[in-house]
Amino acid sequence: MLLITLLEQAANIERSLLLLASEADEDAFAQLFHLYKHKLYAYVLRLTESEMLAEDIVQDIFMKLWNEHRTLAGIDKFGSYLFRMSKNHAINHFRRMSHETQIISEMFLVNPSAHNETHDLIALKETEKLLGDIIDKLPAQQKLVYHLSREEGRSHDDIANLLKISPNTVKNHIVQAMSTIRTQLRRHSDTFIILAFVATFKK
Repeated sequence: MLLITLLEQAANIERSLLLLASEADEDAFAQLFHLYKHKLYAYVLRLTESEMLAEDIVQDIFMKLWNEHRTLAGIDKFGSYLFRMSKNHAINHFRRMSHETQIISEMFLVNPSAHNETHDLIALKETEKLLGDIIDKLPAQQKLVYHLSREEGRSHDDIANLLKISPNTVKNHIVQAMSTIRTQLRRHSDTFIILAFVATFKK
């Protein structure tokens, strides 16, 4: 009976904090953060096996929650919501990495003679930075749609409703963004070849 009472009290406190945080109360949000950050970090670490990635995901999740703080009042079972959100975030990350690797593979097909283990390692290491630079230079609307689709894992319909545009326009933005990314990566493929050669020469 005592345990049930304590659980009910904890749930009531959490509900109060969520309501306050939904009204942009920084102290209430900070309490929620400290209440869950260690448990969430441990959970994401098990999923990703990367301390740096786990830290980034936890930070991204709470930043997203704060930016959308008005939605906090409508969340039931905040802990379950956080763990589900972090799992989806991790899945989206690995999907994005898989997608980037596919793009690199396509880039290698343009220069099949350059395909070797050293080249692969250098290309993978450089890709994230290069992709970031390319995406930053996309047109504003195209960049936003790409971010919502690839970074947040939102559907075309969800993005369309959010931005007040048609799903077909969303699709066109993504297609154009991917075309630009592929073109720019292929344009930089010679740079990867040079880096691979230098790395091999230094051994």
